[in-house]
Amino acid sequence: MVRQQAKDGSRGMGARNRIYASFDDAVRDIPDGATLGFGGFAVVGMPINLYGAVARQGAKNLTCVSNSTRGGATLPADAPDMGQMIRNGQVKKVICAFTAPTRASQRLILSEYVDKGLIEAELVPQGTLAERMRAAGAGIPAFYTPAAVGTELAEGRETRVFNGREYLLEEALPLDYAFIRAYQADASGNLRFRRSQRNFNPIMAMAARVTVVEVEQEILPTGAIDPDDVHTAGVFVHRIIKIPPPPEGWWPQPPGSIVR
Repeated sequence: MVRQQAKDGSRGMGARNRIYASFDDAVRDIPDGATLGFGGFAVVGMPINLYGAVARQGAKNLTCVSNSTRGGATLPADAPDMGQMIRNGQVKKVICAFTAPTRASQRLILSEYVDKGLIEAELVPQGTLAERMRAAGAGIPAFYTPAAVGTELAEGRETRVFNGREYLLEEALPLDYAFIRAYQADASGNLRFRRSQRNFNPIMAMAARVTVVEVEQEILPTGAIDPDDVHTAGVFVHRIIKIPPPPEGWWPQPPGSIVR
């Protein structure tokens, strides 16, 4: 994990200014070898625009953490995702809950590169992946879980028996950068997610040294979000960018627009 000091985004305004004018500016300082987390479950909460910005930025030898490497059916076919970064030769390793397609008829770019020995893929059960990042955010170095016990994922690894049941030791998964998507944000970085956008996004923000957020609605003044309605506190957020309307910004397609 890279320990390079990150810029705080100050723009000569005294206090830290978290609002960035462009996605490219918000990812400019990503170094080679960084560990990056990308939020979302399929397309919901997926930082589509930040995927594109990281691909343009060009950092190499990246370790990328996400639920999967591709969104679902409502993601436009030409929209950026991790596949673009893989094609660019930027990714050395992925840590995902889905390292293969969910249907035999599908084919992931990741699968092709793994089969050729060009990328390392670490398969992690979905709940374990979430807990590894939550543990990192909470300062917990490791934990035991029954998930994956007795499978290939547990071979050669430490286990321990509690109350007659075997558990597998899993280490926390800290991130250098987390890229997430939120519904609302205020100028201090307090976030609200729309419905199931609250998937991996809040825990990735906690696990990261630098959290970058693409926001759907106009950024609100500090204090405009009732504290009781804040889903992720601004203390975990460092950079926010308002998503422009199409075609400048990427948005999922409405489900009714998909032709099958």
